[in-house]
Amino acid sequence: MGAPRVPTRTVLFRSERSGLTYRVPALLPLSPGPALLAFAEQRLSPDDAHAHRLVQRRGSLAGGSVRWGAARVLGTAALEAHRSMNPCPVHDSRTGTVFLFFVAVRGQTPEVAQIASGRNAARLCCVTSRDAGRTWGGARDLTAEAVGAVERDWATFAVGPGHGIQLSSGRLLVPAYTYRVDRRECFGRICRTSPHAFTFYSDDHGQTWHHGGLVPNLRSGECQLAVVDAGQAGSVLYCNARSPLGSRVQALSTDNGTSFLPGELVPTLAETARGCQGSILSFPAPPSSRPGSEGWAVGSRKTPFPPNLCPGAQESPEEGTGDTQGGEGLCGTQGPGDGPQDPGPWGPRPGPGLGGDRRAWALSQSPTWLLYSHPVGRRARLHMGVHLSRFPLDPYSWTEPWVIYQGPSGYSDLASLGPTPEGALNFACLYESGARESYEEISFCVFSLREVLENVLPGPEPTGLGSKPQGLCWPS
Repeated sequence: MGAPRVPTRTVLFRSERSGLTYRVPALLPLSPGPALLAFAEQRLSPDDAHAHRLVQRRGSLAGGSVRWGAARVLGTAALEAHRSMNPCPVHDSRTGTVFLFFVAVRGQTPEVAQIASGRNAARLCCVTSRDAGRTWGGARDLTAEAVGAVERDWATFAVGPGHGIQLSSGRLLVPAYTYRVDRRECFGRICRTSPHAFTFYSDDHGQTWHHGGLVPNLRSGECQLAVVDAGQAGSVLYCNARSPLGSRVQALSTDNGTSFLPGELVPTLAETARGCQGSILSFPAPPSSRPGSEGWAVGSRKTPFPPNLCPGAQESPEEGTGDTQGGEGLCGTQGPGDGPQDPGPWGPRPGPGLGGDRRAWALSQSPTWLLYSHPVGRRARLHMGVHLSRFPLDPYSWTEPWVIYQGPSGYSDLASLGPTPEGALNFACLYESGARESYEEISFCVFSLREVLENVLPGPEPTGLGSKPQGLCWPS
């Protein structure tokens, strides 16, 4: 295999000499059209506390290239005396409505101050467009409706950042995270908080919104969601989240994001020293990779089918008593918090398609693959990488990255552009980049699935069915 190709990039937002900076990208493809909506925060400086307004560029896809319109500030996506942060768009394909979620944070109150005091300064807001992002309505404050009484137990919260998704049922899902207050009994001050990923969802095309349950065990923050088709067992919702535990955290939902099973670490997806947002995207596996075929070559070798898909969920040694009980994986083994009244993730409500043969479900060949983008540097945010998983429920299945940008890079968002007239599946990535700092620019690039397959480096061999590696477990 020769030197990896680097996709051609287009800079959509560039920092200005005045200090104006663009951060936190979000990307949403729309069809018919097709059109692309690119969003970012406009900040008065790189500091989080100096976030100001959200900006957008609208692109038109034609002949494999994208023509971008001018950048514009979304003046309606704001609350008075608040700064707008974390753009998170989601498209209702049934009504044609685009929802742009964001959090409006009071003044310049930083997140760390909210966590220390236990006093939330964030509001959940959205604006909507019914003409594919050409015009936007006024801001709607959904905090009382969608967060409600639990706000008193949240030191702060945010959405995404990046894209939300719509399920085949029509449910709209917005990824989110909160810092939950675990203890307040320290002379009137906060003793402990812990971050947890969750979702906001709507089952009536955005008329009303609700919050789901938190990922219950491992510390998990900024996150994104993807639907994974588990074959005969049906579909599950996959969450991939930032974490301070050295690697990413993944969690599954069998009830469409209303709640999550205990999360587990993904050792093959390392975090940077202080963590960084990453993007996740699911897509149908190529026909030649389905059961009965030889599979697609990844890098310089072919990966056999199928792997062991049952690593246990972990309670990290760094986790303290303020977090909820140690979790289980897909195995049904008991963890430290399990008791007679705790049925674990497999009962009594296993969710559609998962109540039968759990071993068959865990070991089935997935018709869905995943892409993931994130900086590959361990100590700093360097070199934007794209990873591939052909077995999404196995945290050990990720390939080594294809570096699509050499240099400082940070937050990113992936999108599927669908097949070309020739049948090639194309993707896009919107990501922070720069020569000296990761927040100098926000760049856009397009690449195909075949380019991913030709350039990713093989990861660990999936576990065969005849052995049980240390630290893994078989479904019961």
